[in-house]
Amino acid sequence: MIRSFRSRDAESLFNRQPARGWPAEIQRATLRKLRMLNRAGTLQDLRVPPGNRLEALKGNREGQHSIRINDQWRICFRWEEGDAHDVDIVDYHRG
Repeated sequence: MIRSFRSRDAESLFNRQPARGWPAEIQRATLRKLRMLNRAGTLQDLRVPPGNRLEALKGNREGQHSIRINDQWRICFRWEEGDAHDVDIVDYHRG
């Protein structure tokens, strides 16, 4: 279950509120992935579908995991005691 959000956009989209400046198809895909994250009972639940490409992050994001929205966008989060914390939407193509 999602316990906290790091970004306002992630929380808005999860609550089905449109996020300004986001294409409709990205908003729909993000909501779908956020619902998956919210339903996950274990981190391993996020390995399906394989397109999520669940991965443990390194460097300045060590301790976080991510799933893909598409080739450009990721949902990053910390997984603790069966829940997602500090859920954020990240553009991996920005420096």
